[in-house]
Amino acid sequence: MTSEQTKYTLPESELPTRWYNLVPDLPSPPPPPLHPATLQPVGPEDLAPLFPTDLILQEVSPDPYIDIPEEVRDVYRLWRPTPLFRARRLERALGTPAHIYYKYEGVSPVGSHKPNTAVPQVFYNARQGIRRLTTETGAGQWGSALAFACAMFDVACEVWMVRVSYEQKPYRRSMMQTYGATVHASPSDLTESGRKALANDPDSPGSLGIAISEAVEEAAAHEDTRYSLGSVLNHVLLHQTVIGEEAMSQLALAGEVPDLIVGCTGGGSNFAGLAFPFLREKLAGRMDPRILAVEPTACPSFTRGTYAYDFGDTAGLTPLMKMHTLGHDFIPDPIHAGGLRYHGMSPLLSHVYELGLIEAEARPQTECFEAGVTFARAEGIIPAPEPTHALAATLAEARRCAETGEPKVILTALCGHGHFDMTAYDRYLAGDLVDYEYPSEKVQAALTRLPNPEL
Repeated sequence: MTSEQTKYTLPESELPTRWYNLVPDLPSPPPPPLHPATLQPVGPEDLAPLFPTDLILQEVSPDPYIDIPEEVRDVYRLWRPTPLFRARRLERALGTPAHIYYKYEGVSPVGSHKPNTAVPQVFYNARQGIRRLTTETGAGQWGSALAFACAMFDVACEVWMVRVSYEQKPYRRSMMQTYGATVHASPSDLTESGRKALANDPDSPGSLGIAISEAVEEAAAHEDTRYSLGSVLNHVLLHQTVIGEEAMSQLALAGEVPDLIVGCTGGGSNFAGLAFPFLREKLAGRMDPRILAVEPTACPSFTRGTYAYDFGDTAGLTPLMKMHTLGHDFIPDPIHAGGLRYHGMSPLLSHVYELGLIEAEARPQTECFEAGVTFARAEGIIPAPEPTHALAATLAEARRCAETGEPKVILTALCGHGHFDMTAYDRYLAGDLVDYEYPSEKVQAALTRLPNPEL
């Protein structure tokens, strides 16, 4: 190992054998999801029409660790453990004394972190005899991951893709179809939820909330079908902790401890996957990193949303979840970071934020694409639009270190490559990207549309 080492890899034998569940280590438990009719905590029987038993048990598990089935680890071995890089060229380009590390999830078959949860979700459904899964997708990364995982376990896959991304990212659609999935633009005329959205706005760009409604409605109508979600819920964040567990071992190889951990947030799974194992160490007093979530100014659920019980979808088909929300009927502006266009934040991450254990900030998309281009020209990897938000914050901190001379260790999550997002880079390079900011009047309007504002 030389002082100029840039890539830290783990042997296959060190592939994690357990997922980490943060909940038992928190000073207080997160508020439970509620049945919208009774306002009582939902039980397993309420979730059974949507999820297999194993995932329901993981959602409410009191155990700090859950074993990863060998069948799941066998598929993980196609790309895991993923590499950790020290961004030495970027450090030199910025003239910073900071040490910048990025955990790169773009080496997965679909080019993002999403298969970390897609594979176990499909495995548990297949083990329970489920032969068909429905889901939504924003940027197409989650839909691609679920389609890939369904192909691994011979399960049918049907995807509702947010219309603006369906049109902006045709090759994500092609990828899903290559893996055997059926893909619909959302809102569609195939469901009551979609038809209602189209009646309200025939030219609707769609939203993750609408697409979730369509996928949930379709799953609930068929006995052999279940629904699969790519972010937000506890079991999804749990599966992603393989990222942080590996990164901790790799940083140990580098002889470093992070001062700052940065990740982008939409629903929260990528950020939680990197941060939760380090937060465990922080809560135990073994390290004390600052942990920062970065979201778009056009969809700022952390920084400008309300912490309240709200539906996870537009039609109100899901349980009420206490989270930072912009309102379940919020239609975000068509920014290119489609994976960050969800109206709410993970309830668990929202709770962690309320406890003061993490920080959050919002950044506009032009600044983020500028950071993505800077990173690509230094490190060679073109990042997806979503992680450019984390990169923008990383670059800002590294530049502060250049001014102060402080050699901080910064760890960020590069959750996917941008090879299917070059239309967005075309627009940025041509100077055609526009920054959107969530208007104050919409913030206030969201308060009036919460299903039960006193909760």
